[in-house]
Amino acid sequence: MVQKLKLEELNRIDVETFKKAEKIPLVIILDNIRSMHNVGAAFRTADAFLVEKIILCGITPQPPHREIHKAALGATESVDWSHETETNTAIADLKSNGYEIIGIEQTTGSQLITDFTIERSKKYALILGNEVEGISDEVLPNIDVFLEIPQLGTKHSLNVSVCAGIVMWEFAKALK
Repeated sequence: MVQKLKLEELNRIDVETFKKAEKIPLVIILDNIRSMHNVGAAFRTADAFLVEKIILCGITPQPPHREIHKAALGATESVDWSHETETNTAIADLKSNGYEIIGIEQTTGSQLITDFTIERSKKYALILGNEVEGISDEVLPNIDVFLEIPQLGTKHSLNVSVCAGIVMWEFAKALK
């Protein structure tokens, strides 16, 4: 008979071990995200895939906050993060450190994530935009590549936390 594993049977690493572990070369930029649930979910997913860092930009809520913690379940303690008032400042810093900047957005120049080749030799920063407006207009010219997730139904977008999970998984598979 199949049984669910208990938490202690999952053999997960502790926060101290996580901090010392080699991360995948991936930074997540949250550009003016409103929802604390979405922020917490991004932290939890970043922890799951050993993402290097999250940069919270603009109005994106910052830990500590009870609503972020409810979704993050402690991942705000394990995943490195910082806040930047202007998203373009974060982008400029990452570019100067050799990161390719990837906007997760439906644009006239976007390509399907399934058609994009993720190279192990590169470092990437993924930008996820506001739940209503998407990535800020002033940020768009500073993005190297735009990717979108194929969608087959009637809706034109995914929740940002769902989108974050999909793209982090795609990059984690290729970069680990």
